[in-house]
Amino acid sequence: MSFRTQIQKILSSENLNFLLTNRLPRHAVTRFLGWFSKIEQPWVRDASIGTWKFFTDLDLSEAKRTHFTSMHDCFTRELQAGVRPVTARADVMCSPVDAIVGAHGHIMGARVFQAKGFPYTLEDLIGPDEDVENWRDGTYVTLRLTSSMYHRFHAPYNCQVEHVRYFSGDTWNVNPIALKRVEKLFCKNERAFIRTRLLGDTPCAGQVVALVPVAAILVASIRLHFLDVLFHLKYAGPKTIDCDAQFAKGQEMGWFQHGSTVIVLAPKGFAMVNGLQENSRIKMGQPLMRWLG
Repeated sequence: MSFRTQIQKILSSENLNFLLTNRLPRHAVTRFLGWFSKIEQPWVRDASIGTWKFFTDLDLSEAKRTHFTSMHDCFTRELQAGVRPVTARADVMCSPVDAIVGAHGHIMGARVFQAKGFPYTLEDLIGPDEDVENWRDGTYVTLRLTSSMYHRFHAPYNCQVEHVRYFSGDTWNVNPIALKRVEKLFCKNERAFIRTRLLGDTPCAGQVVALVPVAAILVASIRLHFLDVLFHLKYAGPKTIDCDAQFAKGQEMGWFQHGSTVIVLAPKGFAMVNGLQENSRIKMGQPLMRWLG
């Protein structure tokens, strides 16, 4: 067993992993990494990316550029054109991100799960000011981005963004270890609620689909292209922002500074595509949900 494998095995211990990623001063560590990752000195950049590669399966072969000015520049990298083909089927919603499929399935009234035995409600996640009836008895899926994945998220369908609601919060790790230990974790972390209405000459046009990007430790920074703001731990601007931004299926909407989670909420009439199970890997543009009507 190689030294790298031995280190990864030690760090995969649930108790040690939870201790290292959640019992630290999360806000302070996150702010520090946000600053440190943007340092553009070559030796800092190279050492940071080299360490990142040592501990993860970081693969830059699909990146649009091979040279990066900083670790942050590498985190938010673009991909080469054409490496993420987007499903053209009009009745299919595509994945907005490269991710590992987490908890998913039928929304029971307004209740969903972050892990087995750990429920939360839509009201907890998106706040009391949003009408959860749009997604009652619908379908949800949790899409987890690891640190080495492509960190930009895209429109899952031709859609119009109607408004965005920002929630300041904590920066708990969102890995499966933490999700089994911290109740209502997604509802405690910093996050953005993006309400979209589906467009096009299709049976599901007019349906309301929500994306909820959730920040985490080292990741408390969310950029949305259609807003002239950067959501972060010190953000003090308006919490609700009305929008009128249209996106084509697969068009880039924004990015995380690091890996995190996107929760997709779909109304009644959508179902997960066959074959997608918890821990399945999915890439942006691949089929995620199908409209059954």
